[in-house]
Amino acid sequence: MEIERKYLVHCLPEDYKTYPRKEIEQGYLSANPVVRIRKSDEDYILTYKGSGFMIREEYNLPLTKEAYEHLRPKADGILIHKIRYYIPYREKYTIELDVFLDSLAPLILAEVEFSTREEAETFTPPDWFGEDVTFSSKYHNSTLSQKKQTAD
Repeated sequence: MEIERKYLVHCLPEDYKTYPRKEIEQGYLSANPVVRIRKSDEDYILTYKGSGFMIREEYNLPLTKEAYEHLRPKADGILIHKIRYYIPYREKYTIELDVFLDSLAPLILAEVEFSTREEAETFTPPDWFGEDVTFSSKYHNSTLSQKKQTAD
C-alpha cells in the first residue's frame, strides 16, 4: 500500500542539486489500471498501481533491461523523462523531488510517502512546496504521459 501526498513546486530550494538523484524514464502500458515500466538509472521495474489518490495499492516487479526495451515501444503516449532528487526532511521523511524534462518541462512535483493515513493528513510541508495536488488526477504521471508532444 502506498500512502503519499503530492505538491507542485514553483521555487526550487537552492541546494537541491547537492542531494542524491536518479534519472528516470517511464512509460505506461495502461492508464486504468496503471501498469508502468520504469528505468531508474540501471534498474528496470514493472509497476501495477490500484485506483485512488492519497492511498492506493502498488506492486513492483523487477524487469531485465531486455524486457524493458521490448515493452518500451508499447507504451501509450509519451515517455516521461525526469530527474528525481531525494531530500531528507524532518529526520523521518524523504522528499522525492521530480524535475521533469523534455515536453513536460518546466513541471516540478514533490512527493512524500507516509506510514499511515493520519501521518499523511497531519503533514506540514516545507515552505518551498506549492499547491497540494494529491487529489488531482491531472498530476498523476499516467495522466501526464498522455499529453501531446509539443515544440515549445
